Amino acid sequence: MSEAELIFTALAELSTRQIAEGSNATGMDENKEASKKGGGIAKKARIELEAKSGKKVVTGESFLLPASKKLKK
Repeated sequence: MSEAELIFTALAELSTRQIAEGSNATGMDENKEASKKGGGIAKKARIELEAKSGKKVVTGESFLLPASKKLKK
């Protein structure tokens, strides 16, 4: 993952946790709602950064092919 990908992942996780804690979320349904809101915060920030910087945050740099599709050298 790139540095930006790590930062936006951390933002989504932090946002989700704080929303869940703030609403005293219990159970799958309440935590699912908190995760959608937390992920939405990170998504909006990512889209805004991409628009203003002209660069994509998500890259394929660290993408690994499944074992069955690895290229032969």
